[in-house]
Amino acid sequence: MNALSDQPIQTCNQKSIALTQDTIKQYLVELDEWQLINEQGISKILKSYSFKNFLSAIHFANNIAALAEQENHHPRICIEWGKVTLTWWTHSISGLFINDFIMAARCEKVHDDSE
Repeated sequence: MNALSDQPIQTCNQKSIALTQDTIKQYLVELDEWQLINEQGISKILKSYSFKNFLSAIHFANNIAALAEQENHHPRICIEWGKVTLTWWTHSISGLFINDFIMAARCEKVHDDSE
């Protein structure tokens, strides 16, 4: 289990500050195969998960959606046949916050539990 997944979600608002690139790199080391991407100047983290079929992918995506609703922090979820791609970032600060890494770590746990 990843220590990030056990951390509570932090309060974030428009006055919060996005993580620095050095901090982002430190958190990325704690996540398996998550990538740092930049879309229109906004740092985000992304990972694709593979599944044996479409229904397995949908089941995983639904579990992630429930987790996101519970924490009121929502990723981009792209569902394809046998594949789900998740992208996390914090909209209110147009960048990455600790919550994105906590939720990514929790996604790893959901994926591990679904196998």
